Amino acid sequence: MVKKLVLLVVGIMMAALFAGCGNDAPKEQASKKIQVVTSFNAMAEFTKAIGGDKVEVSTIIPDGVEPHDFELKPENMKQLATAQVFVYNGFGMEPWAQQAIEAAKNDKLVTVVATKGVEAIKNTDPEEIKEHGAEDPHAWLSLKDAKIEVKNIKDALVKADPANKDYYEKNYTEYVGKLDAMIKKYEEQFAKAPHKNFVTGHAAFAYLSRDFGLEQNSVEDVFAEGEPNAAQLAKLIEYVKENNITTIFAEEMASPEVSKTLAKEVGAKVETIYTIESKEDDKTYLQRMDENLAKIAESLK
Repeated sequence: MVKKLVLLVVGIMMAALFAGCGNDAPKEQASKKIQVVTSFNAMAEFTKAIGGDKVEVSTIIPDGVEPHDFELKPENMKQLATAQVFVYNGFGMEPWAQQAIEAAKNDKLVTVVATKGVEAIKNTDPEEIKEHGAEDPHAWLSLKDAKIEVKNIKDALVKADPANKDYYEKNYTEYVGKLDAMIKKYEEQFAKAPHKNFVTGHAAFAYLSRDFGLEQNSVEDVFAEGEPNAAQLAKLIEYVKENNITTIFAEEMASPEVSKTLAKEVGAKVETIYTIESKEDDKTYLQRMDENLAKIAESLK
């Protein structure tokens, strides 16, 4: 009788133990973050905004490396081989992306081209086409196109992790609300601007300009590479004076020397502007875009 009672107690304990293990497995699985690989900082920013604490995000292009100069390495294929989602911009920004996806041999990888659905701006300058391809890739610098990019990222996260669909949808709605608020704020400011022209070092702001009816003129467009000759400098000085431009914008990821040369010639100041290709000053995408737009708006007064 005692023996039967002992066996019964042991049986109950073993059943409880296995039941406990069975219950822990889903918890462990639920707490495991979705592994997302992104191409560069702006894509990582968007993914973190939508994925929140449900995702673990790594970036292929290291901070401080110009994306156009990046070369794929074997460790990048290892990143993708174990990832669940891969987010890249497209429009020729990552010409190595398809090669990396194929080399990773990861059948479960959900890939998303963030610019899918964005109306591309075509490059017309031969030097730009040579460097970047037929399409201008800098769509993430447009708040309106950022809305499209984050939707594509949200859809990819939902596909990879349908159990957390409501969470991603909520974060997406909140983030788009912030983008819309910033669009409204600067539409009102730019509508009052006496002129719409600004000068940048790198021709990265065509999509931003399209958002607000602005016109960028790039030092890079006029000078191509290297220091300008006298005729080129005279051409841009004339443009700057005709359009009452008092600020020349330079980017941290591009050499500011030509911008400084021009600014000195016309008595303008040089302001730094973010391209959000790398992590900069520990600021979010929204913070950097707000600063960019505030500086541009101030320069048009």
